[in-house]
Amino acid sequence: MAGENRLVKLKLDNVYKEYQGRNGKTVALNGVNLDIMENEFICVVGPSGCGKSTLLNIIAGLLEPTSGAAYLDGKKIEGTAVERGVVFQQYALFPWRTVINNVMFGLEMKKTPKEEARKIALKYIESVGLKGFEDAYPKELSGGMKQRVAIARAYAANPEVLLLDEPFGALDAQTRVQLQTELLNTWEQEKKTCFFITHDVDEAIILAQRVIIMSARPGRIKRIVNIDIPYPRTQETKSDPHFLELKAEIWNQVYQEFLEVKK
Repeated sequence: MAGENRLVKLKLDNVYKEYQGRNGKTVALNGVNLDIMENEFICVVGPSGCGKSTLLNIIAGLLEPTSGAAYLDGKKIEGTAVERGVVFQQYALFPWRTVINNVMFGLEMKKTPKEEARKIALKYIESVGLKGFEDAYPKELSGGMKQRVAIARAYAANPEVLLLDEPFGALDAQTRVQLQTELLNTWEQEKKTCFFITHDVDEAIILAQRVIIMSARPGRIKRIVNIDIPYPRTQETKSDPHFLELKAEIWNQVYQEFLEVKK
């Protein structure tokens, strides 16, 4: 099972986050505690506004918690670093860089030799289905293609931890399945720790070893579901009776929280 005989890679220690606005204080996260093991694949689900993205941004070092802390390999996370790669809901590309130069960006930050960086970038551009678009600029690409460039950039930089905030949400169904498969291959072959946010329960079960269910705001961990379906998982896995049981269990928990939001 996930986490056995492994080291803790990421630790969330009583993470609390509040925002001050014109209408007073809003509590986004209310004491989140979680140990994520080395090379573990975690998916996080929950109703909109429950603090999923806030939690990811704290792990990424883009936000500071109001209290509590996040740790990587026992060291408190303070700011961004190359060992944590992030893919956001909205692609964040440099418009003046071509596809290949966008994908090479993280490698340049790591001072990878140019020819080696180019070879790595080409590998991941092909893996996300963009071979032939290496010299295109973002303005020449569709929204889905831009997101694939952002995903390739994160893979190419070879971070120890991949943080993904609904990265496939804007993609067509066929591309989404392709990139789910590629992500699992990357995770298994390159021994990464993945923290993946999604609204799609099917996607969470296909990808994750554990699914973290968040409560309605203020966000906390309501339940953790172990996904004991062996890899490799394919689209045929979705017809497995145990998959359907897990889907019903997770969806019922998420729907209860959705009802809390509606109150």
